[in-house]
Amino acid sequence: MDDNPTDLAEILLIYLQRERDHLVATLDGLDEYDVRRPMTPTGTSLLGLVKHVASVELGYFNDCVGRETGLDLPWDDEQAMNEALDMYALHDESREWLLDVYRRSWALADANVRELGLDAPAEVPWWPPERRRTTLGRLLVHMLDETAHHAGHADVVRESIDGRGGRDHDDFGDEARWQEFVGRIQAEADHFQG
Repeated sequence: MDDNPTDLAEILLIYLQRERDHLVATLDGLDEYDVRRPMTPTGTSLLGLVKHVASVELGYFNDCVGRETGLDLPWDDEQAMNEALDMYALHDESREWLLDVYRRSWALADANVRELGLDAPAEVPWWPPERRRTTLGRLLVHMLDETAHHAGHADVVRESIDGRGGRDHDDFGDEARWQEFVGRIQAEADHFQG
């Protein structure tokens, strides 16, 4: 692949892949419990984020452009979606299988974008009626935004599990620098403590 593409679709796919890789990397080095346990009051977990983003990507880049995924996902129906089964990993859904589903979603999405082009018509049935008809390019931008959004969530969740920060964490400094930095922030907040 060209190291410096000028085609907008390729540029967007490069950025999307960077966020996909970032999301997956938040699972590195963690055991099955830590990737599955709810870490927020709303139940956010790392593997749940991967499962959700894979599901959304399959919907936008396949269903919304009239393409089949060839995947039979047990959580891909209205009842399962109403129960939010795309938001967490069940005990019998292995990490490897969910990561494979996610990676397959990448391949399908990228192939559809390259084959159909950014101007291809798309329809999103779960969007409000006035916005349902759109283009594959709009969906690509939307999915890039959604993936980056959830990769940011994953950074915070991962940091809550074991203190590992995002991809630029180590560029800032060592543990002593981080402690000093957080101490300064706490001191500022303390001015408002009741």
